[in-house]
Amino acid sequence: MKRNPQEQNGAHRTFSRRALLLGGAQLAFAGGLAMRMRYLQVEQADQFRLLAEENRIKFQLIPPARGEIFDRNGMILARNTPSYRINIVPEDAGDVEKVIHDLGLLIDLDPDDLERARTEMRRNRNAPFRPITLADQINWEDISKVAVNAPALPGISPEIGLLRSYPMMNSLAHVVGYVGPVSDYDLSQLEDPEPILKEPRFQIGKVGFEAKREETLRGKAGTKQVEVNAAGRVMRELSRREGEAGADMQLTIDAELQSYVQARLGRESASAVVIDCENGDLAAICSAPSFDPNLFVRGISVADYRFLTEDNYRPLANKTVQGTYPPGSTFKMVVAMAALEAGLIGTDDTVWCPGHLEVAGRRFHCWKRAGHGHVDLNGSLKGSCDIYYYDLALKVGIDKISEMAQRFGLGTRHDLPMSAVAAGLAPNKAWKERVHQQDWRVGDTVNASIGQGYMLASPLQLAIMSARLATGRSVTPRLIKSIDGIEQPSGAGESMGLNENNLRVVRKGMYSVSNERRGTAYRNRIVSEGMRMAGKTGTSQVRNITAAERAAGVIRNEDLPWERRDHALFVCFAPYDNPKYAVSVVVEHGGGGSKAAAPIARDVLLQALYGGTPPLDAYPKGDRSRIKAQQERLARDIQKARHPESDQA
Repeated sequence: MKRNPQEQNGAHRTFSRRALLLGGAQLAFAGGLAMRMRYLQVEQADQFRLLAEENRIKFQLIPPARGEIFDRNGMILARNTPSYRINIVPEDAGDVEKVIHDLGLLIDLDPDDLERARTEMRRNRNAPFRPITLADQINWEDISKVAVNAPALPGISPEIGLLRSYPMMNSLAHVVGYVGPVSDYDLSQLEDPEPILKEPRFQIGKVGFEAKREETLRGKAGTKQVEVNAAGRVMRELSRREGEAGADMQLTIDAELQSYVQARLGRESASAVVIDCENGDLAAICSAPSFDPNLFVRGISVADYRFLTEDNYRPLANKTVQGTYPPGSTFKMVVAMAALEAGLIGTDDTVWCPGHLEVAGRRFHCWKRAGHGHVDLNGSLKGSCDIYYYDLALKVGIDKISEMAQRFGLGTRHDLPMSAVAAGLAPNKAWKERVHQQDWRVGDTVNASIGQGYMLASPLQLAIMSARLATGRSVTPRLIKSIDGIEQPSGAGESMGLNENNLRVVRKGMYSVSNERRGTAYRNRIVSEGMRMAGKTGTSQVRNITAAERAAGVIRNEDLPWERRDHALFVCFAPYDNPKYAVSVVVEHGGGGSKAAAPIARDVLLQALYGGTPPLDAYPKGDRSRIKAQQERLARDIQKARHPESDQA
């Protein structure tokens, strides 16, 4: 049906309005889109370019090479060795368990390593592109197998890293310590931990020197820029800034002497310290038994750790600085110096020793039941008369004795980069009131006079005491010889301000101990001229002896259970006329100092003086055949300790 002109004009006007409205809407939308595009591309261009770059470029940390540790002669004590490891990137692997299974068909995989890797993957589930170590310390043959079969092992990549190793094994475990993976506990102890510490498998010092000088040894991490895709996978490396390696540290320890001392202590629960009287250098500081620190580097097994912790001789404890013991009769020189400096005695004054002394209604006994008779200062040291020092201490008083003890390095925590350095205890009246809320009693003074009661000292402190007696200087122990070749301050110390004549009298008494027939260490003397030793035996009780036991006869140490026997101690220095080294030895539950500790100290001192195996004519004639056999046995033991695989072969 044909429309009339009027209807056609109306329809045309309606269409025109609709077209105009639609065109206007389209034009408005296009204009708004253009304005938005201009805003994003021009005004916000810098911001979005930065965001794009941040999504495309990632910074990664490069672990620094840990500083190495050397002995005083340049022998390596802790080093970094190249280690081949095999990593997996879960994101690239796809079916992780299948890839691990296929890898296991090529090389042997440790179940413990795999369990650790799976745990780490679960912990890092939100970062599937992070490499996880499946196997460490892989040999070249296995690495080659993996490289050849790489196309069939998606996500698997071999890598070369650095592994900490300790070639001296057990002889320096307590000194150097060891490293291990960073734990959550380690991180919790730091206020603002460095980012590198959160990297998988990164290791830090756990105990010993490694822990105490961690920041210096660790160095500074480097960085690299890598390009990653949207999934976070690394596409290529864009730039690299190398980090700063940790400082190399040289210790004062003589590794050869240390190995000898460790072997000489043998299977005893014991410790020994050798200090250079001239500069305070610790030439050897050994605790026995010891352990292999390499076991801890990758994580010690439960069986190995249980073996160490259940040993009654406590191989993990560093007895040289951590262990504190009643110093016994080795403390008598301090009491003598306190009395001499106070002008309370003369060198010829004598005390009558009938074998006991009545004090405040209590009987205190001398170790020699029949007594020593009339005893002067020299004789009191030579024969180790207890009654002489009971009487002396009552004249001097505990406060002056405590003050003198601290001047000789007892009751003081020495600043050494070692774990759990103990302060020991040189008690006085104020201390007992503060700690025990009790008055000091006269019996406490009597006990302290022979290094018993509350008195406690570490083997390190006893060696320092001996060095200060030998020199009259405040010799301070030094463990770090140099850092990156820069020599560290000497520990020679200044004069202690003590009367030289008094020191000379006490040294003469120590000389008599080792060189006169009735001296308690005469059997363990050094006979070489110019090498003569001055020393002092000590025996510290770990149990009370009842009156009934004394009446029936004191039970011999050999007849008691090991843990109830007395501790054996010996301190010494040599040469007597020109002291070079001072030594302390403590044998836990070893019995008498003259029998258990003095022979070890004499042998160690000779080894230090001669810089190696001493000649047999340094020993008394009657001992030479036994010493020769001992030297041969110790040489074999040292060789076996350094190369256990040769013994197994």
